[in-house]
Amino acid sequence: MLRTLCRAGGVLLQQSQRTGPRLWATAAQQRWASSLPMNTVVLFVPQQEAWVVERMGRFHRILEPGLNFLIPILDRIRYVQSLKEIVIDVPEQSAVSLDNVTLQIDGVLYLRILDPFKASYGVEDPEYAVTQLAQTTMRSELGKLTLDKVFRERESLNSNIVHSINQASDEWGIRCLRYEIKDINVPPRVKESMQMQVEAERKKRATVLESEGTREAAINIAEGRKQAQILASEGEKAERINKALGEAQAVVAKADAKSKAIRVLSEALSQQNGNAAASLSVAEQYVSAFSQLAKESNTILLPNNTGDVSGMVAQAMSIYSTLATPRPATARVTAEEGPGEETEEPTNQASPSH
Repeated sequence: MLRTLCRAGGVLLQQSQRTGPRLWATAAQQRWASSLPMNTVVLFVPQQEAWVVERMGRFHRILEPGLNFLIPILDRIRYVQSLKEIVIDVPEQSAVSLDNVTLQIDGVLYLRILDPFKASYGVEDPEYAVTQLAQTTMRSELGKLTLDKVFRERESLNSNIVHSINQASDEWGIRCLRYEIKDINVPPRVKESMQMQVEAERKKRATVLESEGTREAAINIAEGRKQAQILASEGEKAERINKALGEAQAVVAKADAKSKAIRVLSEALSQQNGNAAASLSVAEQYVSAFSQLAKESNTILLPNNTGDVSGMVAQAMSIYSTLATPRPATARVTAEEGPGEETEEPTNQASPSH
């Protein structure tokens, strides 16, 4: 008997599935769902579906996926709810932003039935109710934002809409998972003004960047000139220091050489025939100096005995002898002459030559 009932139930189930799905159509959306199956005593509920069973017109139980048994005539499958995630297109609608701009906006709603009992008996058409709630919530949320914030805060706007829908849909056994805004259409004039604003902002940014570049270039040029002047002054300072050190070393070297020359000369004069050698050197220097007369200036002073080389040499040697005499002896001779006596000096006559 049981085997016959199972076979009959299987045949009726196959016939009910062949009848095809039934289209639920509302003003907000259309979706395909399984048609209400008949009570064949033995029923097989598909996965991710919940069958709501009424017994004698009252709610009895919800059939779980798998094998289930019902009493004929008394039990009736009243609702079939899908537990999968449902995607609903929210139709395009108009909304006014906080700055009185009319927008045309649409979206996509993702929801899931969590409680089949509430979804069946809490509202007549849960999907249509959620769609209408999403539209009204979207209009109210858009009225709190300006046009610029609508584009910048789409994520926060979506989350606010989901939160508002879930607060109202808890009594319907439906959970809104997420809401996404698809398109936001603005009036043509507003779009043109936004485009002009974007272009002005870009020009402003370009001008600011150009001015900053010019300023940085001027600063870099000034810094370069400053560093160049500092380096040039340091180079000039180093050059002067090096030049002064070179001149000092040259003076020291000349003094050393002169002292050595004087020492050698004194040693040579102290030897035999030193005076003759000195007289020869003085005569050579006199002739050399006489040959340079009137080369740098056309005005010169000459002594009377210019051509007397021997006299000039003798006079130079007498001067040398006087300088070579010790200073105390010279002081004693000056003291013996007395303060009233004057020493006759040789007078030279100057003859200008042109």
